[in-house]
Amino acid sequence: MTPSSDINKIIREMKAAQRRAEQQVQRELKRAVDKANREIGQHNRRVEQQNRQAVAEYNRKVDAHNRAADRHNKQEVDRVNRELRKAASRPAVTYTESERQLAQRVQESIATQDTREYHIFLSYARIDGSEIASDLRHNLEDMGVSVWFDEVAIRPGKSLALQMDQGLRRAHAGVAVLTAAYLTGRFWTERELGALLHKSTLIPVLHNVTFEDVAQYSGILPDLAGFNTEHDAVRDIAEKIAAAVMVTESP
Repeated sequence: MTPSSDINKIIREMKAAQRRAEQQVQRELKRAVDKANREIGQHNRRVEQQNRQAVAEYNRKVDAHNRAADRHNKQEVDRVNRELRKAASRPAVTYTESERQLAQRVQESIATQDTREYHIFLSYARIDGSEIASDLRHNLEDMGVSVWFDEVAIRPGKSLALQMDQGLRRAHAGVAVLTAAYLTGRFWTERELGALLHKSTLIPVLHNVTFEDVAQYSGILPDLAGFNTEHDAVRDIAEKIAAAVMVTESP
């Protein structure tokens, strides 16, 4: 062979080797791409499965929450309906003549007053009047009556006497829960009642005492008028007080 043919042979062999090398690189690249695609596909399938499981778990929790909420709402609706049926079946409160005159006197007096922060100042003796006073207060507030109540309104560190005096001035009317302990003339109840006595808006509520007991207490009431837990339920008394103190203002 001539030198020229040797050179051509070498060139052909080099080109063939280059083609084989390129083909090998392409095969390896394809295998790498296929492997990467398989791994990506497996990863995506795992992610989709996890997402489906997470969504299914979330939906189960949402369904459980919704079922619980539905049960709660149904119970609340049933409770409200029972209360409405009880209210509809309960006879309207009735007034004695002295109670009617008391309510009318309070209404007429409040109608001439300036706006106050509270509808009533609630006075009671803690020894034997705390429970009835708290029950009365909650019933009044359920009916929209704002109540100055020492357990809520009194702030520690400030003059107790001053705060009570301010409470009396900031209320349209005073409700005195007259109990046996109240009638003994304890200092605070005596002070509160003394401030209320001159007002035509004093509303006595007798609890476990009689008008005869009250009459013996230094003649504290100008007339023996008031509401009595012996004759009426606390809620009925609250309705009567609410009707007396919540005077509708003229437009």
